[in-house]
Order: sequence, then structure tokens, then C-alpha cells
Amino acid sequence: MSVAELKERHMAATETVNTLRDRLKQKRLLLLDTDVAGYARSQGKTPVTFGPTDLVCCRTLQGHTGKVYSLDWTPEKNRIVSASQDGRLIVWNALTSQKTHAIKLPCAWVMTCAFSPSGQSVACGGLDSMCSIFNLNSPTDKDGNLPVSRMLSGHKGYVSSCQYVPDEDTHLITASGDQTCVLWDITTGLRTSVFGGEFQSGHTADVLSVSINGSNSRMFVSGSCDSTARLWDTRVASRAVRTFHGHEGDVNTVKFFPDGNRFGTGSDDGTCRLFDIRTGHQLQEYSQPNSDNEVRHVTSIAFSVSGRLLFAGYTNGDCYVWDTLLAQVVLNLGSLQNSHDGRISCLGLSADGSALCTGSWDTNLKIWAFGGYRKVI
Repeated sequence: MSVAELKERHMAATETVNTLRDRLKQKRLLLLDTDVAGYARSQGKTPVTFGPTDLVCCRTLQGHTGKVYSLDWTPEKNRIVSASQDGRLIVWNALTSQKTHAIKLPCAWVMTCAFSPSGQSVACGGLDSMCSIFNLNSPTDKDGNLPVSRMLSGHKGYVSSCQYVPDEDTHLITASGDQTCVLWDITTGLRTSVFGGEFQSGHTADVLSVSINGSNSRMFVSGSCDSTARLWDTRVASRAVRTFHGHEGDVNTVKFFPDGNRFGTGSDDGTCRLFDIRTGHQLQEYSQPNSDNEVRHVTSIAFSVSGRLLFAGYTNGDCYVWDTLLAQVVLNLGSLQNSHDGRISCLGLSADGSALCTGSWDTNLKIWAFGGYRKVI
């Protein structure tokens, strides 16, 4: 068989697959006669009452000299690590705004950072295709810098995201521009499993984000430039458990819902979406109200402890607080007087859900606390 014939057959097969995919999508849409918001309204549910006094900016963390790209909280809630274009990781005391560590990185082009479950170590990754681990208890070198305690090498593209496996300081998962995710054994520095790559069910473009299921740490979800999110089981690296379609742009961020049965996504198409991992169905779409035709990309998302609120950061500096049940914006932090001056690049909720931290291209981080007598939602 000639090369031309093979190409022709491949094109025909691809066309058939796309046709079948479209037919499947239409069938699913016919079966989904409502979404979460539609059902909630039919049951007489009302939006969460939430205003500017309910989430108040109580601290601005200043110290980075470049754009802030990533942040993470410790499980005990009072410390934050941030990664910046200035080539440093800074560990902050969230209660006092004090810097406890300023770590000069071997590669300045950092994209992601994460705290270990014990809070004793931090990890980061970026354009050097490495994931670097720092033990915060290690003595500094003669120049006052904290040495790298472990370099995880194996990716063939930039490291876009990293997260420690809950309750384990010895394992973490990274996502990369090489279209794969990797589970690492930090003790040995070796790859335990590679998800995607040469396998057919893997992502077909750069992987931008990962989120590990807090209820079942063997499951994690990844978001990619191929406009899909994929669910993985760490025991079966050869194929994705399920692929989630719907977005029409890069999936920049993924985050598990508190109950572990659902997860949220944020995309360059300007929407956030909620998916069910058991059925594979999209439960809800969260589209921001646009006064113009400009699409504001979603950069980062987080859920409140109960899951009733979804916090979403956008490239224009908006940070919407969504009522997940009724798909309505109940507050825009970007419209408040002391909001960021640039794009919201990252955000995260403290472990107990009592505070939100946002990071921005304006080089600052801000801590937002639930105000007054209000209980954490």
C-alpha cells in the first residue's frame, strides 16, 4: 500500500471518528434535558446572598518584583508559597504578611509551585522541564540560598503544574508541555508512572493543570491545550479513565469539587464548567456576562469548602464568585476598590476555607477573608 493510499485511509478514518463523536455529543445533549441551575430554579432555590462585606481584602503580600504565576497554601492554613517571574519562590506567613523564605531558583522561568502535605517542603517547575524540591528546614549555603534537595528530571517539555499526593510527602504529580503527566517518587527521584504520551487515550497537546481527588488520591484530573480534561487512575497509566469534552479553548485549570465526584474546569473560551466523573456529563456551564465581544480567559479556579461557591480568576483582572447551584455571579472581587491591577494568574483557598488568596501579574498577592459573623460557605 502506497503512502498516498495510507494518508487517504487515515483521513477517511479521522472523518468517521469526528462524525461519530459529533453524533454522540448530540445524543448526550438530547438525554441531558436540564442542568444544575435549571433544576435548582425549578425547586425554588435562591442565590447565595453575598456582597462586598462578605469577602474583604485584609492583606496585600508585597515582595515579588515580577509577575506572580502560581501559589499554594499549606494544609495548616497559615502559610502560602508563591512563584514569580522574578525567579523566586517566597514562603509567606499569611497571618502576619512576613516572608519566612525567599528561595532563588536555579531556573528563573518558573510556572508552578506546591506545598508538601507536611508543610516541610515546596516543589516548583517551569521552562527547564524539571521539578525542583526544596526542604525548608535545610541550612542555606554560603550565599544564603536554600539548596535544591531533589531534582525530578524526565519531562521533555516545560512543567506547567505540580501537586503533592495528599498525606504523602514522598509522591507528587506533574503536568507538562510534553503532553504527559507523571507520578514521581521523590525519595528515589524516579518516575513511578507516565500518563499519556505514546498512549492513544492521552492528551494530544500541552497539559496545563492537574488536580488530585481529595477523597480518593488514586484519581486525578488533567486539563490541556487540546480543549479536553481527562480523568486518570494512578494504577492504570496506559489509558485515561474518561475524557471530558465541551470546551472550545485551552483548559487552563482544573479543580476537584469537595465531594470528589465532580470537578471544575476553566478555559480560554471564557467559561468554567462542572463535570461529573461518574457519568462523564457536563453538569453546568458558568459563562461570565460580557458587555463587549472580548473573551476573558479563565486562568484559575477554586471551590469553597461546601462547593456552593466557585472562585474564578480572569485575564482582565476580574475574580468572579459564582453560585455553583444557580450559575450566577454573586460578587466580582475585581470591581472592589482594593483589587488587583493586572490579570489574576492564580488563586487558592485555605484548607479550612476561611480565606482566599489571589496572585496577579501586578506582582502582588492578596488575602481575602470572609468578613463579619458570616460562616464559611
